[in-house]
Amino acid sequence: MDHPGADGAQRIGPYALLGRQSTVGGGEVFAARTDEGLLVTVTVVRPELATVPGFRDRLRAAVEAARPLPGPFLLPVVDADADAPVPWLATAFAAGLPLRQAVDRHGPLSEPALRVLADGLGRALAALHAAGTVHGEVSPDSVLLTMDGPRISALGIVGATRNPAPSPTDDVFGLGATVLFAASGGEPDTDALPVSLREVMDGCLYPEPPDRPTAEQLVDFIGRQNLPPLQGSWLPPAVTADMAAATAALGSVSAGGGGRGPFPAPPVSAAGSGMSRRKLITALAGGAAVLGGAAAALAFSGDSSPTPEGRAGGPGSTTRSASPSAGRPRTSSSVSPSSTDGPEPIVLAGPDATKAWSGAGKHAPTCLEASDKVVMVVTDTATSFLDAATGKSVFPQLNTANSLGTSMDKYPTAYADGAFYLLCDTPSQTGLLAAFDAASGKVKWATRMAEVDPGGDTRTGVYLSHYVAAAGNTVYVCGTLLQTSKPYSAKSPTSGYIRAFDAATGKGLWRVKGTDINNVLVPPTGSHLLATSAVPGNKPGRVQMIDAGRKGARGWKVPVPDAGFYFNPGWPLTCYAAGLFLFAGGNGDTLFAVDAATGSQKWHRHFDAKNGDQVQIGAPFSSLDGATVYVPVGSDLAALATADGTLQWVATLDGANDMGGSNMFKAALRISGKSAQCSADTVFATDAAKTLWAIDAATGRARWKYSDPGQPDVGFRWTVGGDHVFIASHLTLTAIAAHGR
Repeated sequence: MDHPGADGAQRIGPYALLGRQSTVGGGEVFAARTDEGLLVTVTVVRPELATVPGFRDRLRAAVEAARPLPGPFLLPVVDADADAPVPWLATAFAAGLPLRQAVDRHGPLSEPALRVLADGLGRALAALHAAGTVHGEVSPDSVLLTMDGPRISALGIVGATRNPAPSPTDDVFGLGATVLFAASGGEPDTDALPVSLREVMDGCLYPEPPDRPTAEQLVDFIGRQNLPPLQGSWLPPAVTADMAAATAALGSVSAGGGGRGPFPAPPVSAAGSGMSRRKLITALAGGAAVLGGAAAALAFSGDSSPTPEGRAGGPGSTTRSASPSAGRPRTSSSVSPSSTDGPEPIVLAGPDATKAWSGAGKHAPTCLEASDKVVMVVTDTATSFLDAATGKSVFPQLNTANSLGTSMDKYPTAYADGAFYLLCDTPSQTGLLAAFDAASGKVKWATRMAEVDPGGDTRTGVYLSHYVAAAGNTVYVCGTLLQTSKPYSAKSPTSGYIRAFDAATGKGLWRVKGTDINNVLVPPTGSHLLATSAVPGNKPGRVQMIDAGRKGARGWKVPVPDAGFYFNPGWPLTCYAAGLFLFAGGNGDTLFAVDAATGSQKWHRHFDAKNGDQVQIGAPFSSLDGATVYVPVGSDLAALATADGTLQWVATLDGANDMGGSNMFKAALRISGKSAQCSADTVFATDAAKTLWAIDAATGRARWKYSDPGQPDVGFRWTVGGDHVFIASHLTLTAIAAHGR
């Protein structure tokens, strides 16, 4: 086979490649599986390395030596082919996240986590060295973070095949450099190391190899410190959430490229461990906010009566509460879907949808947006407009394109008041915000998104656009600001921005930026936006009002402890309905409704899982009229009255997802943008089994379901316009009426 990543090759040996995980010195690392459904990790050797004289013989010998190696922090070798056109190595699969990716996204690890990292790597290397082998490739790219500690492969390709071979002291130096990276975020500053590890890590990094400790000595040093044992998960919630999201997304294409194609979905297990996909996913639930309580039957409790006038948290209070979740809200009642005083949960079941029309194009859509009359279809080459009733082309094609399209943290299209908006490129320009007249398909205006801050020639920041939204006479672009005027530091919280443009002309109106602006919610009406802040270290994040009427001036603020995942860059995980902002607080298990203008709390509702699992609210969304708020929690979707939080109905998924675990609403996973949308009387929501459900908004019962067996591994793209939903699967675009007729 050709080298993966060069031409999108999908297989190597007996393995289907599911997605690229990382790049190490010896090659590229992929998640993969056999035709029988066994999950493995495959390292594909760099082509130039395979041509080195003697390499294949050394690799063959190293594989045989590594196969029997034991160790709780080692990933055993399960398969290899040193004689293939492109040699490869397969090791046991473990659900986790590469260390470099975790630190780049979420910053340095805490002192207790660093001790777990150093101890686990030390034990893994001690096992290798005792067996007479050397890894030779210990680095932030080769270390995998899992719920049970760090993992490295029992065989590092470069180290095992280098001539002359590296020594155990080289491994120890790699361990020290890796722990230093995890402590500092990439800056080679040993002052970032905690006192408990500074002495021994300094020793690992000694210039003279004989002066470095052995792996056994390192483990002994850490053990003799007699520090208090770590309580709970050793990794922060944001990292474990990413781990769970990556596990749930197996089969999709990773950001770095990799294999694609239609793979069957039999029950899957991890090679060497007998770990099924169901076990693989649920094994993460204890520490991953994204999966907590996913399969649980929910109980609902909380004082849903309006709060007396004042700020969130206290009757008659005239000052802002420290936090709506400073203590668990007191409950005056307990409403369970299975109790006599609450609605019975409705298990979703319905007929297959009847298509209104279906057609194929030459290029796969990357994003969709629709009104009640026109569907805007964007590909990586052009933008087309189709009649919503027939699927026929209605306007001339435009040369605006978006190659990345909709993803879990990007939504580059919007529709409002007779105009489509698109973040796009043309053959001659990049980074455009364009507006199209929905009645004619003509370009109203196009604005080049400046990549630098105004006011001088100094390049101070790069603006990465995440999503566009429109409200009234203003269009907003929100995203992340990369500071280029000073060295990057993973210790620094993420800066976000809001840019406002005149909807009629595209003229820039105002912009704001800062670490207190991350995810931004733009309501369909009104001048109050909601922003969530980045979370530096273990400090609480917060939600705050951004006053568009005052050119982005900051308004009220409410701290929200222990909700870091809500403040990662990407699509907002908050909601607006009938003058209220809604968001999760506490440990992510309580929904708060606050007045959009004042920040005063109107009501809250606490969610409990009957079996004791921790509940994590997904991305709430509202009906078009704002009267109802829908809250996804794992396998359940709860409908609440916006006015007071009264429970209306609970719809629940049955069966398994496409990976063998309990099925969940995608909006409950908190990893994607518009995974649920509404028409006037229907709720549309996708699940982890790649099925789209149409749910009667009045009753919570399914009208129909839609699933395409030939859909891409990443699932289909879809949007709602009027009383139809439009679905793009590969080259095919399908329309289905809300009532299925």
